Amino acid sequence: MATPQADRNSQALPLQGRRVLICRPEPEASRLAQAFQAAGAEVRRMPLMAREPLPATPERRSTLQDLDHFAHIIAVSPYAASLLLDEIDHWWPQVPMGIQWYGVGAGTAAVFAHHGLSPNKPDNGWTSEALLALPGLQNLNHEKVLLARGEDGRELIRQTLEQRGARVTVLPLYRRFRPYYAANDLEDNFAGFRPEVIIALSGETLNNLVEASSAFLATLNNALLVVPAERVSEQARKAGFRNVLVPDGLADQDLVTSVASWLMQEAGDNGKPSKDARD
Repeated sequence: MATPQADRNSQALPLQGRRVLICRPEPEASRLAQAFQAAGAEVRRMPLMAREPLPATPERRSTLQDLDHFAHIIAVSPYAASLLLDEIDHWWPQVPMGIQWYGVGAGTAAVFAHHGLSPNKPDNGWTSEALLALPGLQNLNHEKVLLARGEDGRELIRQTLEQRGARVTVLPLYRRFRPYYAANDLEDNFAGFRPEVIIALSGETLNNLVEASSAFLATLNNALLVVPAERVSEQARKAGFRNVLVPDGLADQDLVTSVASWLMQEAGDNGKPSKDARD
């Protein structure tokens, strides 16, 4: 018996007609939007965190010129890794040998690998805790560690490595800030679009989402909120979100697959397609 056209379309486009709001910074938001659109979703981009490089300082120049003094170099995000490599290329015609490179997750490690390096990364997970479990970061008696990150952020990596005997130098490369949105833009994205899925892949992004959507939380609390880790999941539930998903990975296709699987499971549990949030 031939498969009805609607069923074939549903199988080919697992997120057909689903409304997804992506709150990642650019350019990640646009790239992820393409992946969700390819799965049939209707997508809005509303970055709730933006980044900009910090101006150069004499201290940063001195640190980079002494790069060969470090035994370990860690980047906390793909953006941090990219900025760090740009700086290194400016000061070093060839990357110094003998350094152990680390990415907090696969995306960060991929930036280093694309530059010809051989980075270490957690086999499972993409959090600071997963990074700190790596064997090479356990016994660091007086070894120098360079930590490339934003201007502000969690202190867990620095504090833990110092407790393990490392001499950690923090290299701030960028600042994060919440973009401004006019009231009518917020209303359009939250109350007009009524997202069924919201992508917020950091604790700071979640905080900005809660603040920006304070007048619309009753509308959004039933949406599926995708966050990067259990720590942020707990934060989201305390903020009132009922449906929170930590995906199987943070790569674009992993996010799409995890969201599609969750929505399919929800529809199966209900015995019918999930109710449209507009109804």
